[in-house]
Amino acid sequence: MSVLTRPGPVRTWAGFALDALVLFGLAPAVLSDFRLNLLGKFLCFAIVAAGIGLAWGRGGMLTLGQGVFFGIGAYIMAMHLKIADAELRGDTVPDFMQIAGIRELPAYWAPFASPLVTLLAIAFVPALVAVVLGLGVFKRRVKGAYFAILSQALAAAFAILLIGQQSTGGSNGLNRFRTFFGYDLSDPVNKRMLFFIVAAILLLVVAATRQLMNSRYGELLVAVRDQEERVRFLGYDPANVKVFAYAVAAFFAGIAGAMFVPIVGIISPADVGIVPSIAFLIGVAIGGRSTLLGPVLGAIGVAWAQTALSENFPSAWTYAQGLLFIVVVGFFPAGLAGIASLRRRRKTVSATVPAEPESPSDSDPDPTPENTEMEPAR
Repeated sequence: MSVLTRPGPVRTWAGFALDALVLFGLAPAVLSDFRLNLLGKFLCFAIVAAGIGLAWGRGGMLTLGQGVFFGIGAYIMAMHLKIADAELRGDTVPDFMQIAGIRELPAYWAPFASPLVTLLAIAFVPALVAVVLGLGVFKRRVKGAYFAILSQALAAAFAILLIGQQSTGGSNGLNRFRTFFGYDLSDPVNKRMLFFIVAAILLLVVAATRQLMNSRYGELLVAVRDQEERVRFLGYDPANVKVFAYAVAAFFAGIAGAMFVPIVGIISPADVGIVPSIAFLIGVAIGGRSTLLGPVLGAIGVAWAQTALSENFPSAWTYAQGLLFIVVVGFFPAGLAGIASLRRRRKTVSATVPAEPESPSDSDPDPTPENTEMEPAR
């Protein structure tokens, strides 16, 4: 029996080249501007799903609160865009603050007037929050269902906090963005530029995730998931291993939230609470949480199905989504990608198993000393 190995560099680069061809060539050629913008929104969800696949699929951390990190990145970007729009009009505060009677820009808004500070905050603030939370949770050896409930409660608390803040738009959130770092968002060319940016980010995220999964750290992360006590006995701290994966997933989610804002044009507490966090998880589970492309394709497929079914059957999508999640978790825990991988593995094993050698009775029906020549004794 031959040993199954990872795809070689040629196959890997060919896969990335095909993905780039689809995203940068085929999709813009066959999709309308509206559908292309919709696909850009789905790619944002896929970026979040890649991080969940690393933390949950490889690390065993059921992250039900990724909406928090998605929302942090989104609100940071939204605040910068609203400040930039206000400066174009010659105002000192955004339009919604003027309506609410706020005449001075809040202190925590002021740093995001700088594009550089905004980009750095999008990259590091979600990851930093994840590190602080992860150290507080994993150092206390909280895991399993307790960690899932805690992360979900965090998402609910974050959404409630945003609803009560008039300086972030309250329940309406932030919307009506006019520019994106100086580019007019009403221009179709600039909207396509946003799609290309998020597509490039997704390819980089997938490449980084693949590198982590195939590295020594990826093997250690799987070992922590399966035998945490043995890893601790070998001298490693499983908490630090988990925190890093949790921070990487938060980093991806923050970037995805930041790109979601100019593409969709709105961010509100409804986009960062419990329901969106569970929706992220459903796509990962359906696609296959322990594979590289399973979470990405699952997130895109679920988001597309939600949009398609909601257009024709608005009240039926929630039931279809729940039924699909139950079927996959109950009967195909490895997801759709896991089913395809299992089939390929079975075909490979069956093709490489050598045939049984013929028995002596098949090659010589009557083996007797008469048929066998013996050397004379010396």
